[in-house]
Amino acid sequence: MTDRVYLDWNATAPLRPEARAAMLAALDAGNPSAVHAEGRAARALVEDARAAVARLVGTSARNVVFTSGGTEANTLALTPGLAIGTDTAGRDRLLVSAIEHPSVRAGGRFATNAVDILPVTPDGIVDLAALEARLAALAVEKTGLRPLVSLMHANNETGVVQPIAAAAELVHAAGGILHVDAVQSAGKIPCDVAALGADLMTLSGHKIGGPKGVGALVLRSGDIRVTAPLVKGGGQEHGARAGTENVAAIAGFGAAAMAAARDLAEAGPAMAALRDALETAAEAAVPGTVVIARGVARLPNTSLLTHPGLKAETAVIALDLAGIAVSAGAACSSGKVGASQVLAAMGVPDALAGGAVRVSLGPTTGERDVSTFVDAWKQLVRRLSRGGCGIAA
Repeated sequence: MTDRVYLDWNATAPLRPEARAAMLAALDAGNPSAVHAEGRAARALVEDARAAVARLVGTSARNVVFTSGGTEANTLALTPGLAIGTDTAGRDRLLVSAIEHPSVRAGGRFATNAVDILPVTPDGIVDLAALEARLAALAVEKTGLRPLVSLMHANNETGVVQPIAAAAELVHAAGGILHVDAVQSAGKIPCDVAALGADLMTLSGHKIGGPKGVGALVLRSGDIRVTAPLVKGGGQEHGARAGTENVAAIAGFGAAAMAAARDLAEAGPAMAALRDALETAAEAAVPGTVVIARGVARLPNTSLLTHPGLKAETAVIALDLAGIAVSAGAACSSGKVGASQVLAAMGVPDALAGGAVRVSLGPTTGERDVSTFVDAWKQLVRRLSRGGCGIAA
């Protein structure tokens, strides 16, 4: 049996050797809240990992709150109970873009009627003019509302990188707070909290080669406080998230963050070169192949390919049978393949959106993996175009 080709790194990155070793070493750790030697040793593992995660995004360890993953971190952040400096009045309105992860589009702990959806351009970039106009309409002096804005750094389906720094200027000028979902961008492109202007940032362990079930909410500074934690009880995580810390998972997250930071400068350009080669070869091998959002800044590892009339679910299954792992859009819906809200928001025609296949590379992806995919893509479209069930009539 030939080796499989894994091209679904945006769904999850394989566990890094450094993370595996750190987790195994931490499995017998004590309770990090205990004051004895075993507890202090466990606490050291947690704090070392906190410092590593902080360095990945250019902040201080004291600003990192560990969670069970990106979804919990998003929900923790998206609450009216946010305080900034001496302003403890909280937030009254949540603004999110139409291409956000489902955990953000759901609105966190805001009431449905307190959530506004911002449009995006046909290239999948948040419409900054629409953001500015909505912020102006919600200005404190006009309505008394105090906005929280949540925008992803890079889209998980298209890879499109958002103009976060420009958005931050607009949000802060309007007296708002900006949350950035950096789950897909961290470890792939520079992701500095201060440079982006983010007040809160979400990270996930398994997207950078750490274990599943651990993530973090990063605060810009001690000026930002979550006054309404999701999990209440003990005083863990600076009072923002109660419960005994998952020491092994956190240690693995920290090791993965350290490795991702170390490899960032070389891995990004290498993946971008392979991605560009894959797209060029796929277009040449299969006329009619479309690369969604090819003309704008994207993550270096992400391609969203489609062909007129192709059915994504059939394509993913066929490629899986050929030994290649890819996704139909985002892999966050319990294995379901449905219409992409991201592509709908971009106005992509149904004939193209319905066949979109996400190919995401990683640091260990090689030229052979790319050529294997291109050959399989060519055979797939040819076979289905001859009357197979994967091309819509």
